[in-house]
Amino acid sequence: MVTVSASAAMVEKGEYRHFMEKEIHEQPDSVQHTLSAYLDLVAQKVKPQDAIDLTKVSRIQIVACGTAFYAGEIARYAFERLAGVPCDVEIASEFRYRSPALTPGTLVVAVSQSGETADTLASLTWCKAQGFDTAAVVNVHTSSMAREARAMWPTWAGPEIGVASTKAFTAQVAALLSLALAAGVARGRVAPDEEARLVKALFEAPRLIAETLQADDDIRAVAQDVAKASDVLFLGRGAMFPLAMEGALKLKEISYIHAEATPPGS
Repeated sequence: MVTVSASAAMVEKGEYRHFMEKEIHEQPDSVQHTLSAYLDLVAQKVKPQDAIDLTKVSRIQIVACGTAFYAGEIARYAFERLAGVPCDVEIASEFRYRSPALTPGTLVVAVSQSGETADTLASLTWCKAQGFDTAAVVNVHTSSMAREARAMWPTWAGPEIGVASTKAFTAQVAALLSLALAAGVARGRVAPDEEARLVKALFEAPRLIAETLQADDDIRAVAQDVAKASDVLFLGRGAMFPLAMEGALKLKEISYIHAEATPPGS
């Protein structure tokens, strides 16, 4: 038996029309709580991640599905830039049904809101059985992935009722970027002054999200125009490309308007 600590208020819509709207507006708090689990704003330092020795990791393999996959794709840029570690990201269903050739020293990171996504869990279990180090970035801290992985790296988004992930996605990005910074510090690639600057920059995110949410009227006006479209193309370069893919996914999920994402240089 598992006792759920969430209060009734956390799973009610309150003043909002639906759960997705409520969860969009909870993002400043969920991102703040997640960042605080990995970063010390007062000291402007990362918190040590003792479960996995990040100095001995030679490659990172992220496995995930859907929105979590796009969070992993964003994180790939940070792991490679800050930590100098090669990072691959793969959709768990494709990873699961082939014979992956992983090299020694690979850290396998499963990313999932629920921690129960079948293909991601199966990929994690297989990698663990092959003797690889494993970690799980999950929002449900008692989930199967949290128990299966050697290290559980939690997000603190709280219950997410809406089918289309919102606050869980931004919490995953917050956790993964914090972990990439922690890896860079542990491997001696990020100097103390740069560490302090990046910690401070990451903690700006909750405020910036809150400011963006004040633009509800402008967003509604844009939505009226988008609603008339039959096709929408999202463009993004670098880490903004997976963010564009996430935007296209959300538009398709919520409106059933055809949407695609592409790098502008393609």
